[in-house]
Amino acid sequence: MTTETVDIRSDIRTADDAFEQKFNQGDAAGVAALYSSEAMLLPPGSDVVKGNTAIRDFWQGAMNMGIKEAKLDIVEVEQQGDTAIEVGRYRLKGAGSEIMDEGKFLVVWKREAGEWKLHRDIWNTSRPS
Repeated sequence: MTTETVDIRSDIRTADDAFEQKFNQGDAAGVAALYSSEAMLLPPGSDVVKGNTAIRDFWQGAMNMGIKEAKLDIVEVEQQGDTAIEVGRYRLKGAGSEIMDEGKFLVVWKREAGEWKLHRDIWNTSRPS
């Protein structure tokens, strides 16, 4: 790995850690603040979610459904200037560490004012339907 590859992986790991921390604290507004000014969520079985308020409400809804913990693992990260693409795996847990969902995700990150922000966020379950 090149130094740049190591650096971007470290930067995105730090950003993923912030997402986990805010989510696990039940802070939907804090999670939404990690997204870019023109961010979009592309959740499974749902329409596109755009904008900070809608993103906050989406994550608050997930928390209200009983999801208490999010765990994100990086599979790979590639950087193209002020954009990075992350492929990863997620695990969502409820009360008592019950696994509510697990799957994979792709995030397009955008650097805004020197900070990496989630810009496009899409995921789907790995569980059979």
